[in-house]
Amino acid sequence: MNYTKLLYSLVFTLISLSVFGQKQRQPQTQAGRVELLPGADSIVGGVFNGEKINKLYGNVVFKQRDTYLYADSVYKYMNRDVLEAYGNVRINNQADTVTITGDRGTYNGINRTAKMSGNVVMRDPRMTLTTPSMDYDMKTRTAVYTEGGTIVDPENRLQSQRGSYDTKAKMFTFEGDVKVFTKEYNITAENMKYNTLTKVVYFQGPTVIKGQQGDLYAEEGTYNTLSKISNFGRNAYILTPEYRLGGDKLYYDQKNGYGYAEQNVTLKSLKDNITIYGQSGRYWREKGISKVYGSPMMETILDKDTLYMSADTLLSRESKAEGMPSMLYAFNNVKIFKHDLQGKCDSLSFNRTDSIMYMNRKPVLWNEKSQLVGDTIRMHLRNKSLDRMYMFSNAFIMSEDTIQNYNQVKGRDMVAFFQEGDLRRVNVNGNSESLYYALSGDTAVTGVNKAICSNMVLKFADNKLQTISFLVQPDASFIPPHELQEEQKKLEGFSWQADQRPSKATVLGKRMPAKIKPVPKVQPVKAAKPKKAKKNQK
Repeated sequence: MNYTKLLYSLVFTLISLSVFGQKQRQPQTQAGRVELLPGADSIVGGVFNGEKINKLYGNVVFKQRDTYLYADSVYKYMNRDVLEAYGNVRINNQADTVTITGDRGTYNGINRTAKMSGNVVMRDPRMTLTTPSMDYDMKTRTAVYTEGGTIVDPENRLQSQRGSYDTKAKMFTFEGDVKVFTKEYNITAENMKYNTLTKVVYFQGPTVIKGQQGDLYAEEGTYNTLSKISNFGRNAYILTPEYRLGGDKLYYDQKNGYGYAEQNVTLKSLKDNITIYGQSGRYWREKGISKVYGSPMMETILDKDTLYMSADTLLSRESKAEGMPSMLYAFNNVKIFKHDLQGKCDSLSFNRTDSIMYMNRKPVLWNEKSQLVGDTIRMHLRNKSLDRMYMFSNAFIMSEDTIQNYNQVKGRDMVAFFQEGDLRRVNVNGNSESLYYALSGDTAVTGVNKAICSNMVLKFADNKLQTISFLVQPDASFIPPHELQEEQKKLEGFSWQADQRPSKATVLGKRMPAKIKPVPKVQPVKAAKPKKAKKNQK
């Protein structure tokens, strides 16, 4: 009886092999038939779901062109080139040096596609991909996963919910909850591509790169994980503890701490809420210097109002050492506009640590109907309000009255004191002179008060002169209207420059500030393990 069973088994096996051999000799498809290589421990023929199959067990190896499939057991469908493989499944494509392993796989020899599931691992010389399941197309050499995957190479680790890998171009495409982990940065995005050869990451959509020395945000661009160089576009910005530098185009070299932005540039100082707009910007991290040019314009809050300033170039420097102030510099054609204060000068510096502003080279300020000049003007701020103003050398204050006469005060130096932004007192120190028109009903001149002395004190209320005190040997006179000569109407050095008084439109020009998008709230990046598929062993 035992011999009969043995003989039956041998005959059945020979018949199965014969049928399999006939199938192998049928006309080949363009891809070539799937071939069984010698070495399987056993082969058993049978019927499964109405189809004739061969069941192969132990050390099973199939080959089609340059693709090899290994497994513990395989169902070979006799009427079509389809293999169902179970246990230690491995597919090796020698054309692209890719190896895929998993618990279970289905290989279609006609389409040259494979479906792998259960602890799937894909390897090539540059990276390792793990995922619960994967589809692989040998013709296009493309792998696709949809249940979460993690890619690891020597420099980076990447995660996404869905993705594909072009083994010819060595390019990954990621979609859904994408995360990249490097030594210096963690990256989050919705869509991303990654080249395993160049180690360059490509972004399409909102992307945040968080690092120890600052963050980067963009909606398109590239990041080289080897050189640490970023080229971003669309609402891109660099965010550090001191600055937010953004523009339509943004380049940043992390290793050298250098970045530049172009087109619709914004530079915001986060410590004192100063924002600068322009068309080009530069940033040097180690020096703490940012520079904006291309019609730059600055805005900040002063006296509960917005102060605008324009110049050819604006430069900001952060404090990098104890005792070193944070500074803002403006160069050439400086113009200032605030609702109740306008000004111009050739250059300006603002000590942001001590809240002191210096206007240099022919500075002029206008307040209401008054004009203030000096060789240098220094303004002290307190709680973002004007507190004191110093005018050094050739100080001159002139104001226009209701009938277009000019009241004037000049001296070597002047100090103006403010309270809640309003002018209260002016001390004139050295070589003081004054010329004030006396009016009747604000419509007719009754005379001119003219005085010369060492020092003067002017007191104001509602930004209007109330009293003048003459100190140290004053020489005062009153000139009736009919005795007033033309040359007596102006003190030496008088220069009314109302035609150069900046307006809001001249300061802003075409640089109307765009709304800065708020910094996205990014949750801390945590590594998530892909879901494991249940083993389906047959």
